[in-house]
Amino acid sequence: MAFSRKSTGREPKGGFLAFTRTPRRPGNLLARRGLAGRSVGGRPIGLLQRGDPSIEGELLVFGCIHGDECTASGLQPLSNGCPDPASEIFLVPNLNPDGFAATTRLNGRGVDLNRNFPSGWRAIGRRGDPQYSGPQPFSEPETRLAARIVRTLKPRVTIWFHQHSQPQPLVRAWGQSAPSAHAFARLAHLPFRRLPWPDGTAPNWQNHRFPGTSSFVVELPPGHLETDLKDRLERGLVRLARKVGED
Repeated sequence: MAFSRKSTGREPKGGFLAFTRTPRRPGNLLARRGLAGRSVGGRPIGLLQRGDPSIEGELLVFGCIHGDECTASGLQPLSNGCPDPASEIFLVPNLNPDGFAATTRLNGRGVDLNRNFPSGWRAIGRRGDPQYSGPQPFSEPETRLAARIVRTLKPRVTIWFHQHSQPQPLVRAWGQSAPSAHAFARLAHLPFRRLPWPDGTAPNWQNHRFPGTSSFVVELPPGHLETDLKDRLERGLVRLARKVGED
């Protein structure tokens, strides 16, 4: 499994996500929390940083993009209860707090955020429909924020968590994202399938926009996240982040 090195640095000090670039204090593992942006309804969208910022290969995790599929928003990829010293992991627990508050898949303007990205975007449905893609790509502040986070952090691997109707979890990927997705599936002891991306999805956009990186989906079962699965996911995230940081 190989991951490309980042070709450019992050935004200048003092800009977007500046809190992620302040020096680590000697002897302390890094655990930071900051505000990345706000939803269309004004709710905060936070970003967590865990690990060692000197490691160049980052893993980025979005715990929730559909407001009624947020069981992964509480994942904490830690080692023995602490940030892992051999990796750097960024987490956006909930990209869609308005949808979560309303218990709906859609954002505050009735848009499916995971159909609002520009790769393969097409007009789907009308406002409030389950897969309404919005009036145009990146019409929603949440999708623009997600893209800005990816552009700023330049992660080698990004994982998007969803929930589906099936009783078993599934790691799904396509194209350049398949090798790292398959690796995560092995590390977390999950089934893996190659499935093409629907139009306008976040992984489709990142995989096209940033060749050499990988963005894929983990589908979790409906309902509460069982302890055994939660443990496997958290261990798998740490193990994958270590591999990303080593290459």
